[in-house]
Amino acid sequence: MGERKVLNKYFPPDFDPSKIPRTKKADLNPNFVVRMMLPMSVRCMTCGEYMYKGKKFNSRKEDVEGPEGEYLGIKIFRFYFKRAAHSFTIKTDPKNMDYAVEGGAKANFASEKDDTMAQARVARLEMDDVIGRHRAETERLQDFGNT
Repeated sequence: MGERKVLNKYFPPDFDPSKIPRTKKADLNPNFVVRMMLPMSVRCMTCGEYMYKGKKFNSRKEDVEGPEGEYLGIKIFRFYFKRAAHSFTIKTDPKNMDYAVEGGAKANFASEKDDTMAQARVARLEMDDVIGRHRAETERLQDFGNT
């Protein structure tokens, strides 16, 4: 059996690497196609079809420009999902560690997201209550010290 795996490359004796023209690096296109699953269940606003979480699409990814293009140093991306005759867009939302539907579709209700949001709200209210009681206690002690 012959050599199937080529380990070496042959260079002839008269080879001159300086004669090979240098090519410029092509500009990277910020828009490129990504094979991606839907991160949430959505309903198409044009045809009314329900598309469930995990359905695969070839989507076009682009960087969001402008002041809303970053959140605490994290880049925000926009994905264009193409359907039969139209498309819808989804944007990353690093603040809520989620995705946000921008147009062409509507996100379906997700009970687990609602539960986590409610738990976060309760925790925030409890923290506000603790901070308020602490602030009232420090004000009372300051008033006591001033009399």
